[in-house]
Amino acid sequence: MSTDAPDVPPQVVDPRAMRDVLGHFVSGVTVVTAIGPDGPVGFTCQSFSSLSLDPPLVAFAPARTSTTWPRLRAAGRFCVNVLAADQSGLSGQFARSGTDKFAGVAWTPSPHGSPVLDGVVAWIDSELWAEYDGGDHTIVVARVLDLGADAAHDPLLFHRGGYGLQEPLLEPER
Repeated sequence: MSTDAPDVPPQVVDPRAMRDVLGHFVSGVTVVTAIGPDGPVGFTCQSFSSLSLDPPLVAFAPARTSTTWPRLRAAGRFCVNVLAADQSGLSGQFARSGTDKFAGVAWTPSPHGSPVLDGVVAWIDSELWAEYDGGDHTIVVARVLDLGADAAHDPLLFHRGGYGLQEPLLEPER
């Protein structure tokens, strides 16, 4: 609960400080894919989470400046691909604008037709459920249609501005 008086504007948080502090939270890395009128499309998305079991929902947050998200939105169905530890190159490839993001990328269609990238840890076939204003991002909620996982792969982690953990893990206290 805020203790600010109702007529006092909230303190402005420095965006760089916010990025640095929140970078201490480890996240996975996903690539969201779909089939558009001109073929497969996709983008890298680090802001992803499970949202609900009943109904089955997930959420992710593309930047408002994304030129790819509107094409996935128009498709209505898409697949969230959870990248494996050895797929940091794919993360970079799908983060770039103005290139053929699928060049050299092997994939198969999901049960609903969206690209499932080869070698991913998990995939979640989804359809658009709702969108919400998220400041400089759009919060997308998607209904899960189908999903799968491959336990033989470890996930790609993003932490403190880089891939993988930036400090060694400590053994738990016993």
